[in-house]
Amino acid sequence: QVQLVESGGGLVQTGASLRLSCAASERTFANYAMAWFRQAPGKEREFVARLSRRSFATDYADSVKGRFTISRDNAKNTVYLQMNSLKSEDTAVYYCAAATIWTTERYEYDYWGQGTQVTVSS
Repeated sequence: QVQLVESGGGLVQTGASLRLSCAASERTFANYAMAWFRQAPGKEREFVARLSRRSFATDYADSVKGRFTISRDNAKNTVYLQMNSLKSEDTAVYYCAAATIWTTERYEYDYWGQGTQVTVSS
């Protein structure tokens, strides 16, 4: 059982930056592909970014491409999401997730964190 705990959310203004962190409980963290999803009020949870086990591959939603960067430190069992040039439409609860396969489909992720709120005010 992998436990994931996100941190780093907050209230920022348009154009600001935030870095989210997600700490995993397991030393087997390196066995999982990791991803970030987000869910805005009244909307479905959507894919934001994913990263392969050894960081060889990344993938981003079109809406965040060029502004967000996903990375991981397997020695620290942590995945990050650097968010730059934030927009009001980035406001959502952000979740990290772990999967044993390479996928953008949220139903195929095995473990989820509790989420961290990001609010971008204009």
